[in-house]
Amino acid sequence: MSLNYIDDQHYEGINYMDQLFEKADYEDCTFTSCIFSNVNLSNINFTDCKFVDCDLSGVQINNTVFNHVSFKGCKLLGLAFDSCNDYMFAVSFEECQLDMSSFYKRILKKSGFTGCKLVGVDFTRADLQEAIFDRCDLKASIFENTNLNKTDFRTSFNLSMNPVANKMTGALFSKDNALGLLDSFKVIIE
Repeated sequence: MSLNYIDDQHYEGINYMDQLFEKADYEDCTFTSCIFSNVNLSNINFTDCKFVDCDLSGVQINNTVFNHVSFKGCKLLGLAFDSCNDYMFAVSFEECQLDMSSFYKRILKKSGFTGCKLVGVDFTRADLQEAIFDRCDLKASIFENTNLNKTDFRTSFNLSMNPVANKMTGALFSKDNALGLLDSFKVIIE
């Protein structure tokens, strides 16, 4: 069954908890101040779309395509990005709250996370080569068997990871957040 094709549309202030969200292929669409909490967005394709000041907490995104999709000022709590379709997966986040979300095994090369809250996010086995974490709170985020080659963490904080359990050639850290690389070794620094 093919989906309807919708392009170049702007949706504003719609509460999709009360109104049905049409399953379609969306291209060059903008969603502003919309509420999607716990809505099923599975098997929908978003290409070159923008979500601005939206609440997408708890949405189901099984086999969803996010192809060059940007999120700005959005609440995305507990999203399983690892269940999305791999095809052309490319996302960026600015001033978003992504606590308890999962990017397990997700390819995020050169992705941007700017001013985001990423508490308890799972980046296990993700490919974050050359990604930029600018002013992000990474408290309790999980980096294990993650490719962090040339990843930029210089302005982020609450960073804790085991450098032995990750690929980190050329990764960038500030002097302050580099101390988080020692947490797994249980050393005392005074």
